Amino acid sequence: MLTLSVLKDADKTARLFKESNIEQNENSLCLLATDGESDLGFSLFDITHDKMVVRYIVPLKDLSLADGILRSTLHIAAERFVMTVYYADTIPESFFETLGFIKNKEEKTLNIDKLFMSCGSCKGEV
Repeated sequence: MLTLSVLKDADKTARLFKESNIEQNENSLCLLATDGESDLGFSLFDITHDKMVVRYIVPLKDLSLADGILRSTLHIAAERFVMTVYYADTIPESFFETLGFIKNKEEKTLNIDKLFMSCGSCKGEV
C-alpha cells in the first residue's frame, strides 16, 4: 500500500538532502512515498508559518507518482494554512507546467488550489 508521510527520521532526512545536493535548514522537511518497506520517491521542502518552498521531487518521470508526491507536499502546507508556495530552480519548471500547477512564473509560485482538482489537465510527459 502506498503511504505518503513526513519523514520523522532526522538522519534519513539529512541523508536525502545531502544526496540530492539540497542545503538543509531548520525549516526543511522531507515527505517520503513508500510501499511497505520500499521507498518510491520523496519531496524536499522548506515550510514556515507563511510560506513553503518545494525544492526537490523524485521521481519526476513517473507523473502519477510525482503528482501524488507534489499534492501530498502541498497538503502539508494547506493543513498549516500556508497558502503561498514557491518552487525552486532545482526542479524543472516544465514539471509544474505539465501538471498545471504554476500560478505565476515570474514569482515562481504554485497554485495550491490545484491541490483540490484532478490531474486531468496534465499535458503529457516532462
